[in-house]
Amino acid sequence: MKRRILVVEDDAHLADGLRINLELEGYDPVLAGSGEEGLDLWRRGGIELILLDVMLPGLDGFGVCRQIRRDGDRVPILFLTARSAGQDRIRGLDEGGDDYITKPFELQELLARIKSIFRRQDWFRGQETPQVLRIGRAEVNLRSYQATIAEGTVDLKEKEAMILRLLCEHVGEPVDRETILDRVWGFGAYPTTRTVDNFILALRKIVETDHRNPQHILTVHGVGYRLVLESGPAGQEP
Repeated sequence: MKRRILVVEDDAHLADGLRINLELEGYDPVLAGSGEEGLDLWRRGGIELILLDVMLPGLDGFGVCRQIRRDGDRVPILFLTARSAGQDRIRGLDEGGDDYITKPFELQELLARIKSIFRRQDWFRGQETPQVLRIGRAEVNLRSYQATIAEGTVDLKEKEAMILRLLCEHVGEPVDRETILDRVWGFGAYPTTRTVDNFILALRKIVETDHRNPQHILTVHGVGYRLVLESGPAGQEP
């Protein structure tokens, strides 16, 4: 079946151009001219990716993304932002977006980003993905994005779950930061590998008994990180 892409864009000319080109690529695009209309189409189901303009009449793109994430839907969202609005790009990712592209953009770059998002989603949801991981003090369910610890249940960000998925693929082996950025974010959505370090620290606070003396998500100096499912030598913080 064709993948259905929701395009939420109030510029009718741009939206129609996107529709035509997405159809030529074999997708099934549906168009919305406002945030409210976009939410209505999303609620009908079947949407596999959202191209979401930030500047919309009424409810803006951030508000749309916020409502979708609040509902628990992890549908990939690619923000369309103005070139001059650098803070919009950072905010969009913080709100739960998966990627962004600045206007005006090259069609081929947009299509490449769409393919990259679908490729990452297919990898993460693949049949070989373990549903439950036992890491340190936590039992992590990668499908529900939740970790169970003694204090209760902790919700994981999608990127945190994807990092664990990648480290689990290479358990016992070092995975470099650039590989993590490419597989989890793609296209260098964040400017530095420090982003990976921050996510690793957040994961350590969930799974490690003492995140300052990690036993399971270990630093490999000059490279990246290594997952150890059994208690091993102490690692160091990024």
